[in-house]
Amino acid sequence: MKTILIIEDNQDVRENTAEILELANYDIQTAEDGIIGVKKARQYKPDIILCDIMMPKLDGYGVLETLSLDKSTRGIPFIFLTAKTEKRDVRKGMNLGADDYLTKPFEEDELLDAIHSRLKKISFFKKEFSKDVEGLNQFLEEASSYIDIESLSKDFEGKTYRVKDHIFREGSAANTLFFIERGTIKTYRTTESGKEFVTGLYKAGDFIGQLALVTNKGTYAESAMVIDEAEVHGIPKSNFIALLHENQDVSEKFIQMISNNLIEMQEQLVNMAFSSVRQKVAKALLDIDNKGILTNKDDESIGIAREDFAGIIGTATETAIRMLTEFKEEGIISIGAGRRIHIENKRSLEQIVN
Repeated sequence: MKTILIIEDNQDVRENTAEILELANYDIQTAEDGIIGVKKARQYKPDIILCDIMMPKLDGYGVLETLSLDKSTRGIPFIFLTAKTEKRDVRKGMNLGADDYLTKPFEEDELLDAIHSRLKKISFFKKEFSKDVEGLNQFLEEASSYIDIESLSKDFEGKTYRVKDHIFREGSAANTLFFIERGTIKTYRTTESGKEFVTGLYKAGDFIGQLALVTNKGTYAESAMVIDEAEVHGIPKSNFIALLHENQDVSEKFIQMISNNLIEMQEQLVNMAFSSVRQKVAKALLDIDNKGILTNKDDESIGIAREDFAGIIGTATETAIRMLTEFKEEGIISIGAGRRIHIENKRSLEQIVN
């Protein structure tokens, strides 16, 4: 049962509102002024707050500002109840972060619709969608209830790519966001001298190509090539733009889904810039092993072409091979059939990185 906190100094309004919501099967808490309201919000952590603006001791604006500074209450949906209809009062409340407002006196249907809308929003935003095609289609289907685009609820046909196939190439027109259902894909850029610099490794559940769709250039800034047979689904740019711009709630959730791990990418770039080659090799081996990318579950070995590994750490292939040979001679790794890498001493790799 969802809990609603009503903060209202007018006893008749407070009790009538509480009665309507109790009959609608909500658990109700009430407060007759802003100070008590803040205390009850912190105590009960309600699913939504209805708050009058003009109140003694602490007005509605003060309540919202106070709760916004508290990590435990800042995300609670907040609806103002106001007898004032001037635009400046409504605008002030919305600028402070209120989700909605109701002008008193309000009809029962208005109240229930506002509550339902806010709870639906928070439910959608908190929901976790699985990182597979089923989860993606579930997200698109639910997003279609916010955005009037029928195609969002339809399945996107997957395409199978073999090793060394390109999903897209650097400089080609950026018309599609790609979702990886299975397999591993590397993204890379080509230097003026013709060498490849690997910018990322992506596995099932990741998106690629998203940054190219939001830039003004209209082309992919890097190439994406399959290094382990993959199945990939494409989302047209038109749907991508709609998901980003037509509804704020959908946009926030969509950005969460497609961002992969940008913080991790930033850390990787910092390591690339300031670490020694030995540290870069150790870090790359640990990252690949920890993420399960290119790792054989049966024998826990890593299978990766040496030129791809060199691209990840930003060195020449010969340098990467030489460092792997050193690690082998030190007993940190071993090289098995098919040149697969077995990590024999993870602690030593961690010490090298640190």
